[in-house]
Amino acid sequence: MTVGVPAHWLPGHALLEELDAAALAVDATGEVRRSNSAADRTYAGPDGVMSGRRLASIFGEGDRTALAAVVRQVLDGDPWQGRVELLRADGSTHDAGVSCTPLHEGDRVRGLLCLIVDSSAEGRRLRDARLLEERLTRIARVTGELGRAETVEDVTQIVTTHFADAVGASIAGLLVRESESSFRLIGLRGGRTGDREHWAHVSVEDRTVIRDVARTGRRVQVSTPELHERYPDMLDRGHRSVLALPLNVAGRTIGVISLSFPGVRVVDAAEMEFLEILADNCAQALQRIEAQSSATIAAERLAFLADASVELARSLDYEVTLAKVAQLVVPTFADWCAIDVVEDGRLHRLAVAHVDPAKVQLARELEERYPSNPDAPRGTWHVLRTGRSDLIPEITDEMLVAGATDGEHLRIARDLQLRSALVVPLTARGKVRGVITWVAAESDRRYTEDDLAFAEDLARRAAVAIDNAELHSHTLAAAVRLQEAVLPDRMPEVPGWEVASYYDPSGRTDVGGDFYDAVPLLDGRMVLFVGDVMGRGVEAAAAMAQMRAAVRAYCAVDPSPAAVLGKLDRMFAQFPSEQLVTLAYLVVDPSRGELVVANAGHPAPVLLRGDGSTEQLPDADGSPLAVLVQDRREQRIRVRAGDVVLLFTDGLIERRGEDLDIGQARVLDLLPTLAGDDLAGRLQSLVVALRDPSRDDDVAAVAVRVATADPA
Repeated sequence: MTVGVPAHWLPGHALLEELDAAALAVDATGEVRRSNSAADRTYAGPDGVMSGRRLASIFGEGDRTALAAVVRQVLDGDPWQGRVELLRADGSTHDAGVSCTPLHEGDRVRGLLCLIVDSSAEGRRLRDARLLEERLTRIARVTGELGRAETVEDVTQIVTTHFADAVGASIAGLLVRESESSFRLIGLRGGRTGDREHWAHVSVEDRTVIRDVARTGRRVQVSTPELHERYPDMLDRGHRSVLALPLNVAGRTIGVISLSFPGVRVVDAAEMEFLEILADNCAQALQRIEAQSSATIAAERLAFLADASVELARSLDYEVTLAKVAQLVVPTFADWCAIDVVEDGRLHRLAVAHVDPAKVQLARELEERYPSNPDAPRGTWHVLRTGRSDLIPEITDEMLVAGATDGEHLRIARDLQLRSALVVPLTARGKVRGVITWVAAESDRRYTEDDLAFAEDLARRAAVAIDNAELHSHTLAAAVRLQEAVLPDRMPEVPGWEVASYYDPSGRTDVGGDFYDAVPLLDGRMVLFVGDVMGRGVEAAAAMAQMRAAVRAYCAVDPSPAAVLGKLDRMFAQFPSEQLVTLAYLVVDPSRGELVVANAGHPAPVLLRGDGSTEQLPDADGSPLAVLVQDRREQRIRVRAGDVVLLFTDGLIERRGEDLDIGQARVLDLLPTLAGDDLAGRLQSLVVALRDPSRDDDVAAVAVRVATADPA
């Protein structure tokens, strides 16, 4: 914009002339567009005008960086006022109070109006009094805002804008302690390009104002030339006066407010008292927010551990379960989560999770191309060897270089923007089963000892789940082998007879106590029995094996039902057992056309006549075995060649909320489907049609088509 061209946002000459102070209207580029005579006389000389010159021309060279920050602030809509040293037209300097306010055109800030007040002692006292009153009013407002702040971001905004404006600072920064040896910058307004990166992390060993505040817990106020001697780095970055206020809580400095001013800024005792009160309020706000955040995090972690425990207990397939746990971790607690387990001395990546599926695939490919170094001093293998967790609060570029195999590996590692990590062992019964790795990247979080304790808690639960799954697998394998060893591989093939069986362990991850058999006798009769040992697992399988062996042994001596059940009752009386056993036992005699049955608490077998009619055999006439010694009664039923006898366990007829009689009736309704050839296939179809698929219960069934009296 050229000088002389009308602009609606510029104040008129008459208005500027009415002001007691020197006045300069400046555009967004820093060029003076309009000035009054007081400004022209003082800064341009008797024969000159300020219009067309740069505002920076009346500032000392060292203060021009601060001026740039002031201009940016005002152009953003925030007024500024403070005291600086200015250059007069005759080359002399003087201390002046400067107040800059935005000049608007509609909704846009097009420039700023700068008022430069006289520097006489009396005028200065009056202006300083008014300025102090205004600043104290602003500080009081800031105190109220801090009391209402709900997040760290709120506090940061208040400190770097409202607080800075209240005291006339051109640069304001808020740093919080991230460890005993360093502070982290969480907010900055003003300053040069690169300042945010320069002050991102400040060590208490560096020669900075932060170090001195952190070590003493007291404020530091310093201006040039002392600033150059004590903190040359700050002077080189455009600071002229610096006030650093500690944020103290319970005798510990948890943070620092750093304020920088153009020129020389002296804070008197009254204003300093208010500033320190405000700093205390800021510290209390941060502590309050941290306490609330800690409580929220603790609640989230408890909820997560509860959810993870449910997942870990939901299934004995620990591979699927741990994959779900890895997904639960992301992104609430980690950007990456990987779970590795040891199998046959080798590391197997069981799960990896990230919110981006493409990165999950990348992680798997990287693990294949660049597997972890077993001899690495940190990380996965180190944790496996030692059983001790590894916390890496900050992943440095030096770490990436040291861990990279080649240039491509290093490039990928850098592109992933890894920030922090923790690796914890999966330890159960003193044995390290694997590791869980959390990595922070995009979130820029830094893991702490609290995070490590939380991850170790999760790892302990996961390790127990893995151990339980393996123990269960071993136990189940032993039970299955035992069950397979004692249940018949096939039904006997006897001329004239057709015998079929069906057994389904219901898809459970445990074995049950159902047992059955068909035993042809030398005299042409056939012994059939089906039983059920209450319970599941190895104990039930072992009891089932004992029962089947005992029944076969007793029937070899005297196969009559009353004799066999009586001997079993006496066996349990001699050798008591807490496991109840039900048993349906019968003998089919084709030569006599007779079936003899005894039932100890078992569902009643059923009979399909050759003419298609059905019949239920007598119900149990006594209690299950192992309850008491009693007289077992035999029941005799007439049978003919071609009749089909069906024995089964309660898994075939039980349904939730339903009486067993209804299930028995369903069996009788479908029993005619066993008529015809292929008894084994028809038995399977019958069981599939009758059983309740929602129940986890075993089903055992034996069907026999009665032979003729003389098969030959």
